[in-house]
Amino acid sequence: MSDYDLPAAIATLRRVREDPNRLGRRGHGDAGPALGAGHGATGPASKRVIVGYGFWIFLLSDIVMFSCFFAAFAVQREATAGGPTISDIVDLRRVALETAALLLSSYSCGLSFAATNARNRLWTQVFLAITAALGLAFVLLEAQEFYDLVRNGVTPQRSGMLTAFFGLVGLHGVHVSIGGLWLATMMAQVQFKGFRTEIVHRLICFNLFWHALDIVWIGIFTIVYLIGAGS
Repeated sequence: MSDYDLPAAIATLRRVREDPNRLGRRGHGDAGPALGAGHGATGPASKRVIVGYGFWIFLLSDIVMFSCFFAAFAVQREATAGGPTISDIVDLRRVALETAALLLSSYSCGLSFAATNARNRLWTQVFLAITAALGLAFVLLEAQEFYDLVRNGVTPQRSGMLTAFFGLVGLHGVHVSIGGLWLATMMAQVQFKGFRTEIVHRLICFNLFWHALDIVWIGIFTIVYLIGAGS
């Protein structure tokens, strides 16, 4: 190898060799700053993305729990022990009102976050208040349903089907009630602290939570009430 070729070969080896602690952009030479390992070509994810991703992991674990309750109801649906069947206890008119309230609350919740992105405090609070009112209406209708059933002797311990029914529907109602308390807390924080970064992140998590409850309710409405009443 000539003296002229040796420096060129060394320069080529330096360009090919890759430091595992400082990964640059392949195919672009030395253009642009070197990036930390694991951050990809655009750098680390923003805090907003990380918070949303982490909360989705929590929601997936919650959905796994709901799946177990759905499975329990599917197994126990015919286990009435001579008592009332699911079609005997379903009031579709009341359930339709519950479903309408929850679906509308999900819509107003989405509008509230659109107002949050626009940094409009008034409309954020208005739509959050509408969401809270509709969520409260849903919880009250569900509590009335449970009260009427228990008053007529239809209790969870009467049969396996009723245990699974009260467990699944009641678990969802507890989640909506907790979401209502969380919503009231967020309204107070927005009112007194404004749109700080951490408050916007909490509003993102609340929106994910509320919409997930809406999806779970669609499953309950379809599998427990519609199919149950039809059978």
